[in-house]
Amino acid sequence: MAPYSATPTAPTPTGSPERTPYVGRFAPSPTGPLHFGSLIAALGSYLEARHHGGQWLLRIEDVDAPRTVPGATDTILRQLDAYGFIRDDDILYQSQRTDIYREALNRLIADDKAFACACTRRELADSALAPDGSRRYPGTCRSGLPPGQSARAWRLRTTEGVVAWHDAIQGDQAEDVGQAVGDFVLLRADGQFAYQLAVVVDDACQGVTHVVRGADLLGSTARQIALHAALALPPPHYAHLPVAANPAGEKLSKQTLARAIDPASPVQTLHDALVFLGQAPPRALRDADLQTLWAWSLANWSLVRVPAVISRPVPTDVLHNALGSPPPTAP
Repeated sequence: MAPYSATPTAPTPTGSPERTPYVGRFAPSPTGPLHFGSLIAALGSYLEARHHGGQWLLRIEDVDAPRTVPGATDTILRQLDAYGFIRDDDILYQSQRTDIYREALNRLIADDKAFACACTRRELADSALAPDGSRRYPGTCRSGLPPGQSARAWRLRTTEGVVAWHDAIQGDQAEDVGQAVGDFVLLRADGQFAYQLAVVVDDACQGVTHVVRGADLLGSTARQIALHAALALPPPHYAHLPVAANPAGEKLSKQTLARAIDPASPVQTLHDALVFLGQAPPRALRDADLQTLWAWSLANWSLVRVPAVISRPVPTDVLHNALGSPPPTAP
């Protein structure tokens, strides 16, 4: 079967009346406050959208209720405001959109593109590992539920063939979703809609044309493109930024003691983020005001200068500010 290509038609140059309007987004999960790694994704998506004269939307991805931390959304909004991010349009909250996800799932079921699954985690424990570390689904319930079993979850019925796309930072990508991860979950056994379904439906509903996000989500892209195809939706352009990592190569996160970005010192932290993204801002900008730093950033942003790597260590001096552990004292 011929591969499904997710390389959208390239937009015409800025200023042309035929140019497709650029719509980007930042979509944090409210599992805690924004840290330096989160700021990288916010900044890259924001500057690329503004560089193209486009919109920058904010979506709170709180579809996974058990992981949502009370008060985290308000903290994230305060942090973004303090750092000078200006969003377009209303904020979209996934927790308010379960009816929309249900409608999309029902459409897939009606088209025989989704099927019920009765498998438990224990039953799948011996399945082969997928590239992202999850268990590859062996197709147990693909032809129908075993006798006496009832549906626990719903899965996308993947098709044969390679999903190919071009990432604006990481280059050409390809994955056979059926072989790599198998039929993946759309509705979990606990009644929560899966991230993959929610993000595809929301990107389409919001008219998102370009997704700029961390490379930790690069492994999800083929599944999302396959789901776009199953729902007859055009996929967006993708660009995956390098992930901020500590010296051990671990992604900065709450689990690795990543400290929340400080609303009181946005200029220095934004400057560090620009350096991380390969933009080489003048050192003098660390002492400038926020408006001056943003003016330089908007005028000089270049996606081409972003390092084409999956992860990148954060410099030591920045790391001390970005992690919860204090900097070492002099002997």
